[in-house]
Parts: sequence; structure tokens; C-alpha cells
Amino acid sequence: MPKHSAGLLLYRRTHGNLEVLLVHPGGPFWAKKDAAAWSIPKGEFDEGSEDGLSAARREFAEELGIDPPDVVYVPLEVIRHAGGKYIHCWTGEADVDVTRIVSNLFEMEWPPKSGRIAKFPEVDRAGWFGIDVAMEKIHKGQRGLLEQVG
Repeated sequence: MPKHSAGLLLYRRTHGNLEVLLVHPGGPFWAKKDAAAWSIPKGEFDEGSEDGLSAARREFAEELGIDPPDVVYVPLEVIRHAGGKYIHCWTGEADVDVTRIVSNLFEMEWPPKSGRIAKFPEVDRAGWFGIDVAMEKIHKGQRGLLEQVG
């Protein structure tokens, strides 16, 4: 059964330029990666038992530590990753202060095979990017979302 993720793609206009909000995954694997490492705030959900937009709003709050803005969200066309996961995304115009994010934490054994469990933020930073820069930063499987707003 394919997996489904739901996320929000916020955009704003700054001096006439369109910018989108992206998040960088936390943890040691992603620490030194930048190009093709960023994402929209998103997470998995059960399409059969949960509303996608509600899941997207929940994931936004968990990953950024702030409630998603109360704006009109427009659904984008669902995209499919090469691995088969479907991404459901809604976009809305809003501005959030990325310096105020406080992500939820996840645990993993670190360093590997050490037997020690360490906690890391699911998202270690967020940023606003113009479409051209965002296309370089976002995971290649999500570029189709940017194409729909840019």
C-alpha cells in the first residue's frame, strides 16, 4: 500500500518577488547537506482515516512549533515520489517568522552502533527562498510542487 504525506507550502511576496517557505531536516545525516535537502513542512498520514489538510496543518505545527497561519489554503496537484509515496500539498499566502521555529524532537542511536540514544529536532531551520533558489534547495521529488506555485 503506498504511503501518503501531507504538507503546506506557504508563499509570500517581498518587494514584488515570490518566496516560498522551506524547512531543513534535522539530525546528523542532513547536518552538512543543503542542495536538494530541504522540504515543505509535511508528514505521513492515513488517507483513509484522516483529512489531508488537517494532517498538513498538524505537521506544520509539529515541525515549526507554531500554528499554521489562518489563511485560505488551495490544494495543489498530488505528486508522486520515485519511491512511490504520494505528497498532498496545500498552498496559501502568509508570512511567518522563521527565527521563531521550535521543532519537535526524534530519537535515534547516535553515533551508529554506540548504544546511545540522542535526540534531534525534526527540522533544524526554516527559510524563505525565491523560486529559483528554492528549486535548488528542495528535494528533487518535491520540485513539482514549486512548479505549481512559481
